Amino acid sequence: MTADETKDSPAPSPEDDQTPAEEPAQPRFGTPGPPLDRRNPFFIGFLGGVGLLVAYASFMGIRNATSILVLIFVAMFLAIGLNPAVTRIHKWGVPRGGAVAIVALIGLAVLAGALIALVPPLVTQTGELINNIPGYINNLRTNATINDLVQRYDLLNKAQSAISASTVGNTLGGIAGAAGLIFGTIFNVLTVLVLTIYFMAAFERIKKGAFRLVPATRRDRVRLLTDEILTKVGAYMIGAVMIALLAGVSTWVLVLILGLAYPFALAVVVAVLDLIPQIGATLGAVVVSLVGLAHSLTAGLVCAGFFILYQQIENYFIYPRVMRRSVEVSDVAAVVAALLGAALFGVIGALAAIPMVAAIQLIGREVVLPAAERR
Repeated sequence: MTADETKDSPAPSPEDDQTPAEEPAQPRFGTPGPPLDRRNPFFIGFLGGVGLLVAYASFMGIRNATSILVLIFVAMFLAIGLNPAVTRIHKWGVPRGGAVAIVALIGLAVLAGALIALVPPLVTQTGELINNIPGYINNLRTNATINDLVQRYDLLNKAQSAISASTVGNTLGGIAGAAGLIFGTIFNVLTVLVLTIYFMAAFERIKKGAFRLVPATRRDRVRLLTDEILTKVGAYMIGAVMIALLAGVSTWVLVLILGLAYPFALAVVVAVLDLIPQIGATLGAVVVSLVGLAHSLTAGLVCAGFFILYQQIENYFIYPRVMRRSVEVSDVAAVVAALLGAALFGVIGALAAIPMVAAIQLIGREVVLPAAERR
């Protein structure tokens, strides 16, 4: 080939130097199909069924754990109420762990004092009742009216026929249930005490961890509102204790005037039960009235009348005024909240009703109303 031919011949293109492209290898188990259509009825039904199962499982889990959740709530509520005392002792230079120990020891001392005041009278009265049963039976046998009723209505044969294996079994089952109730109550009390101590010791860490979940721009405001709400819960606890002490002192004076046995023990019973809003005073009234009836009919009637009057004064005069000054909740709101809380959630609802109303009022005044004014 001459130089001129070489010059005139076209240069080889890059495509001429490339080898034919290799076809992609097929997957071993075939080509994947298109993704599942999320609008497919089967897919929607499957997700709906899974959602129902998860919701039902969550409901069953919460229902089965209700008793433990209630104990945790009560312990947290007590820890919030006792935290101002821990904080006050901590400000005196005592380490927080030492402050928690001091408050816990004071609480245990109060509980031990209440038990010491209650257990001896209970044991003594029970022993006296057992010892007096033969005398009561003899009095019934020698009573002409009782004998006439027994013969007229054949009460002896009816009583013998009522006593059977099933009756004995039901009685034993009731005794076993009572024993289980006693041990269960002891376990619940100990659980609440231990959880309360733990919550008081870790109170500041729990607060800091909760505040970290709030956006940084709103964290300071949320912290201030939360501290104010917690302060109101502590004030509510102090107010409830003062009302309970007033009920206990009133009962002590009444029992001394009537000359009933164990005035201090009865006063402790009324004071402890009075911590339960709305119904606590009624329970205490039943206990003291029964003791009064055992002493004399007049004493029982006086006790019943006194507590009927005192409960009305406490529910509609003392309780609302104390809560208005300590928690800054109006009289009507305090009474309505306590009634609704007791009706919806029982004793727990009655305990938490007033602090919840105070928290709602604070949030409404500081958050909801200003936001509405800016619109």
